[in-house]
Amino acid sequence: MKVYRNEWKYCCGLNELKVIGNRLDAVMDRDEYGGPEGRYRIHSLYFDDYKDTCAQANDLGLSERVKYRVRYYNDRSDRMRLERKEKSDGRCHKESCPITAGQLAMIMEGRAGEVFWQTEEALLRRFCARCMTGLLAPRAVIDFERSAYVEKITNIRITMDQNISVADDFGHFADGAYLRYPLQDAGQHVLEVKFDYILPSYIKHIVTDHHLIQSSFSKYSLGRKKLQAMGR
Repeated sequence: MKVYRNEWKYCCGLNELKVIGNRLDAVMDRDEYGGPEGRYRIHSLYFDDYKDTCAQANDLGLSERVKYRVRYYNDRSDRMRLERKEKSDGRCHKESCPITAGQLAMIMEGRAGEVFWQTEEALLRRFCARCMTGLLAPRAVIDFERSAYVEKITNIRITMDQNISVADDFGHFADGAYLRYPLQDAGQHVLEVKFDYILPSYIKHIVTDHHLIQSSFSKYSLGRKKLQAMGR
C-alpha cells in the first residue's frame, strides 16, 4: 500500500530560515547526514518525455503527476539513486532504487533496453520502459544546499534548501563540473515541511509564526523556465 505524505513549501529569506532553524534545534534532531556544518549538497538530474509532460503538468497545476530523477549527495556520485516521485491531490509518494553511473550513461546514450534486461530492480526497469516508450531524456540538473531536521517517531522532516541553481550540461552530471545558473533572487530560499498525517502544533507554530505563504514551488519547473528564457 502506497503511503502519501504532505509536503508544504514556503519561499523565505535567510533571516527567516535562521530564526526557524534556531527554534527547530530545540525540538527536532539534525539530519545525521548533514556533516559538521549541518548541511549537504544535492544534485538531481530530471527527465521528461518528448512532450514535456512533467513540466506542463506543473505549469497547469494538475493534481496527478509523476517525475523521474537521478540524485546523489555531495560528491558521492558512486551512490546514485533513481527516484520516482508521484503527486496526488497535494500529497506525495516516492520510490527509489540504486542506479550506477554506468547504467545512467547507457540510458542517456539511448541504450535503456540493455539496462532493462540487465537489472533486477523493478523501479529501474519501469524507468527504462518509460525511456523507450515515452522517449524520456535529461532536461535539467537542479543543484542546491540542504539543511534538514527530523522527528523519527512521527516521521516528520523539515528541510531548508539554499542556493538553488539549474544546469544543462548533462554529460558532467556525475562529476559536478557543470556551470550553474541561480533560480532565485539573492537571499531567497525554500523551506519544506514533510509529514504523513498530522503535524504537531508545536512544530506547526514554529513555521506559521512567520506568516509565510505556502507555495507550489517546483525546482524542476522553474529550472526549465530559466533555461528556456536563456535560450538553452
